[in-house]
Amino acid sequence: MRPLIVLFGDSHTEESFREGGWGAALAHHFSRSADIVLRGYNGYNTRWALKVLDRVMDGVGRSPAAITVFFGANDAALADKYNRLQHVPLDEYKENLQAICSSIKERWPSTIVILITPPPIYDEGLQKHPSGDDNSGELERTNVSTGDFAKACIDVANNSGVPVIDIWSEIQNYPDWEKSLLGWDGMHLSDQGNRILFEEVVKELKKAGMSLETFPTDLPLFANLDEKDPLKSFTGM
Repeated sequence: MRPLIVLFGDSHTEESFREGGWGAALAHHFSRSADIVLRGYNGYNTRWALKVLDRVMDGVGRSPAAITVFFGANDAALADKYNRLQHVPLDEYKENLQAICSSIKERWPSTIVILITPPPIYDEGLQKHPSGDDNSGELERTNVSTGDFAKACIDVANNSGVPVIDIWSEIQNYPDWEKSLLGWDGMHLSDQGNRILFEEVVKELKKAGMSLETFPTDLPLFANLDEKDPLKSFTGM
């Protein structure tokens, strides 16, 4: 039975199966060796994610090999601006994220949990493309505030002993990241940004012993196929 890798998060996860998305790239990468299960929920923060966690994981079924947990972009919405409904105080965000990790590990002790920080925000790009019918002209989230949540995510990972991908910092290591690695809205990753995240996820999975080299291939490859019995290979499967 193929291993499961579950992607749990907000719109950065929900949209990851689009063309050029990091989840789609992951599914292609492991196309013959693991099943990638998408559990992305546009607009969700950690408060809501924690409330629906049991329902989400009940639908997964058997124990996954790994789960990515990718929240914080909505929690970081400013408390007094247009998307204040999504805002979660920083301390609560850390508590929620910790509770999500603990709940997953209690359910499936062998599952590897990988936290992903929220990606950076291009303030100018976001201001040009406000949410919904927001005509205030004010930023409803900023890169500075999002950075605070990224640091909090790293703290939770360190305290919980789980790996973390600091995509907030990684993206900003590249020149012209604001326009090349983020999309038109200044918040979601571009195709190039998605590629960077995909590569980081593959690296973390490999560190945990999950790679094309360690996962067995599902059924014999065509070059090794026994035409009379596909369950056998020329090597004596």
